[in-house]
Amino acid sequence: MNLGYFNMPLHPPGSNHTKTYEGDIDQIVFLDKLGFDEAWIGEHFTAEWENIPAPDIFISYLFAITKSIKLGTGVNCLTNHNPFVLAHRVAQIDHMSKGRFLWGIGSGGFIGDLKLFRHDVQSGTNRQMTKESLDLIFQIWNDPKPGIYKSKWWEIEIPEEDKEIGLRTHLKPFQKPHPPIGVAGVSANSETLKIAGANQWLPLSINFAHVNILKTHWDSIEKGAKEANKIPNRLNWRISREIIVSESRKEAKKEITKGVISRDFEEYFLKMLPKYSSLDVLKNDPNMADSDVDIKYLMDNIFIYGTPSDVLEKIQELNYSVGGFGTLLAMGHEWNNESFWKNSMTLLKNEILPKIN
Repeated sequence: MNLGYFNMPLHPPGSNHTKTYEGDIDQIVFLDKLGFDEAWIGEHFTAEWENIPAPDIFISYLFAITKSIKLGTGVNCLTNHNPFVLAHRVAQIDHMSKGRFLWGIGSGGFIGDLKLFRHDVQSGTNRQMTKESLDLIFQIWNDPKPGIYKSKWWEIEIPEEDKEIGLRTHLKPFQKPHPPIGVAGVSANSETLKIAGANQWLPLSINFAHVNILKTHWDSIEKGAKEANKIPNRLNWRISREIIVSESRKEAKKEITKGVISRDFEEYFLKMLPKYSSLDVLKNDPNMADSDVDIKYLMDNIFIYGTPSDVLEKIQELNYSVGGFGTLLAMGHEWNNESFWKNSMTLLKNEILPKIN
């Protein structure tokens, strides 16, 4: 099992952006030195809690100050970008990373961003644009024939080649044929993860999905792979989780109940998810009342916390329950108790992971 990090990020509205970016950067620099395998950075335009609209810029800065950690967009919402421009940004950052870049993609899910770019979730225009955008990006990388490319959402003209002055569409990614592609899944029987299975991409399961939902995620991955006559690989599957490790279970519990995890769930996730009818992904019983989904329930059913032996047992139980997966992604927060978080991640990496493997 590999070890990674998923940073949405999470900062309360009104936070100082300069300071939050600095804090998020410092976290990943620390994890690189600790030996984490990868980290993913989210993209949002209108989500004030998740205040990074350009993860590629954030990541390109980190590539210059880290040594080995792979960094990915978590995710680039293709609905937010002109595909020709995005194809070139991704190719450039892949070269700058020398192969450490992971390209997370998606169709967008935050209501503010979808409205900003004029997409209707009910009719699925965001999913339609995502497919058309990705098809064009692949063509730009593989065989950018001159001509007009027109869609409901964009119109571009790839010019004829002029060898005398070096005029042509020329930039391709460093990794061949392109960086590893990751896609995130949230809901039960995720269609997105089915697509990941069909294309042998990297499936990422969200941090608050109950194990019952995670099992359906693998079903989707497996179904997509089989329909495409491919073999699904559990080592590609990433599962993200809230993880707190401490020398005492009491101290770990206190860090959750009195710290930023409770704040971020009570003030953001548990208010936001019902607006999308997505609270069911947290439930061990779909018939349970929404009001029963609170911090205590999450600690009992989803969060991973406690002493190193507690956390080892919970990770092994998760791995066994879903039939195995390849990478555990610890969730990022605005860790006010920085020394506690560093110790927690150090215990996870140096004491717990070797025993799992």
